Amino acid sequence: MINTMSSLRNPRAEPYLFVLRSLLTRGVRSLIGLASVLFLVTFAAGCAGLPTTVLRTPSTAIKATKETKLETIVEASSPDRALSGFRLLPSGAFALSTRLELARRSEQSLDLQYYLIKSDATGKSMLRALRDASRRGVRVRLLLDDLNTSGQDALLLGLAAEPNVEVRLFNPFPAGRQRMLTRFAASLFDFRRLNRRMHNKLFIADGAMAVAGGRNIADEYFTRHLLANFIDLDVFASGAIVPELARLFDEYWNSPAAYPLESIAVTGEPRAELQARFEEVTISVLEPMSRAAPATDVLGYGPISEELDDGKLGLAWSSAEAFADAPGMASDDKSFRMDLHEPSTRVRFNVLEHIRDSSDEAVLVSPYFIPGAEGMEMIRAARERGVNISVLTNSLASTDQPLVHTAYLRYRDELLKLGVDLYELSPIRAGRETRRFMFGASVGGLHTKAAVFDDDKLFIGSMNFDPRSERYNTELGLFIHSPEIAREAGRLARFGMLQGAHRLRLTAAGRLERLMLGAADEVHVEEPEAGFWVRMLLRLFAPLVPEELL
Repeated sequence: MINTMSSLRNPRAEPYLFVLRSLLTRGVRSLIGLASVLFLVTFAAGCAGLPTTVLRTPSTAIKATKETKLETIVEASSPDRALSGFRLLPSGAFALSTRLELARRSEQSLDLQYYLIKSDATGKSMLRALRDASRRGVRVRLLLDDLNTSGQDALLLGLAAEPNVEVRLFNPFPAGRQRMLTRFAASLFDFRRLNRRMHNKLFIADGAMAVAGGRNIADEYFTRHLLANFIDLDVFASGAIVPELARLFDEYWNSPAAYPLESIAVTGEPRAELQARFEEVTISVLEPMSRAAPATDVLGYGPISEELDDGKLGLAWSSAEAFADAPGMASDDKSFRMDLHEPSTRVRFNVLEHIRDSSDEAVLVSPYFIPGAEGMEMIRAARERGVNISVLTNSLASTDQPLVHTAYLRYRDELLKLGVDLYELSPIRAGRETRRFMFGASVGGLHTKAAVFDDDKLFIGSMNFDPRSERYNTELGLFIHSPEIAREAGRLARFGMLQGAHRLRLTAAGRLERLMLGAADEVHVEEPEAGFWVRMLLRLFAPLVPEELL
């Protein structure tokens, strides 16, 4: 969810920067609190290590079979089994209902891979759906990155206590597991490993249907949060691409970085007690679709459940490729990471290649946009070829990562000078009543990761256009060669640019202005909708933050 400043590349400073970024993200308001936290992390005596003897029973994806209803629907819907079928999921309500429907209709297997599943109403609903599937005899494999599982051990152990369920943690914290700060304190000297995270998002049902994209599993990704929700995008997929996604999942599931939950979160409680606690914690969760949702999304599609009931899906069918960074990226051994990871298989490499191959236009949507030297060179070359480049990213007011925004600011003027059309999301503008249908109940920030090339190819996945996604996180992405899907994604991006964002420009005198298009155009010189103290704090911290860690 993140290059240069070489004079600040001090490895021993990395833990403090990681904690500082996490704290600012979570809204720490007190400098005293921040100082005490840094003191704790700096002087913590504990240094825990991962277990050295771990039993990992290898397993692989169960292939789709005509014996399941989901595969039968795919066969009835597909014009050619060599093609893949797709539908974009811009609506949070429909994106969640699609996942839950697949869990409820699965008959053989569910494979889930996520960076984050919160223990809120949405997360508990999802885990409960997995539990219910397992009791029907469905094999459930859940792979979670361990960064955001603080305090969730009991909940996850309750799920793992069910028959047919296995939970694994990617690159885990071995101790201090109840809180983020105690986790880092207990693993202070293992920071280089812990700084590498699995950012992938993937949901596969019966080896026949899948959902991938930008959304984690939490209220704010599905417009269920009362205060602020992310603008995000997923894609529903079926057909030839699903076995490839399943193969990529297996690589992570069977990798040395994936630890069985029970080897990390040790408990002496009987299985029955773990199951009973899980039932108690999740039974009162409200149905995620309890709020009234429109009959169709902004693209005119209804919920996929209706078509599953009919036994046939109306999808866009095309060729496609899926890429995932190798799970060995989590290793602290640089030679191991490089030997394991051919550049051509990397998600970022393929995004850049598609931009280089664009002949007319590239539309980029990324919450965090830090192009770096390589990205700027690619953008400059594309502009010299006459390629139009548009970028939609977060403003200071909408971003959930203010430190990342400071690095983006270093490129903003140069991007505008190159002729890039640059838009920054306005949470107030996007959240107005006339735009609720498009953006959701209330807007907190942009979380979509997508790119449209020449209006006929789409990238969608988990990768942000920043150094963290390039160097430290593993990512997953799909490249869909469908003019229909690409045009729909382009429509969504342009709607966001014109209806929910400020357009940036440089005056003849070189002054940066933000233009709000409308009946009466508004021009802002300062960062709009961002408070004074936020701007001041970032000015203090910006010079201290190495761009490569963001």
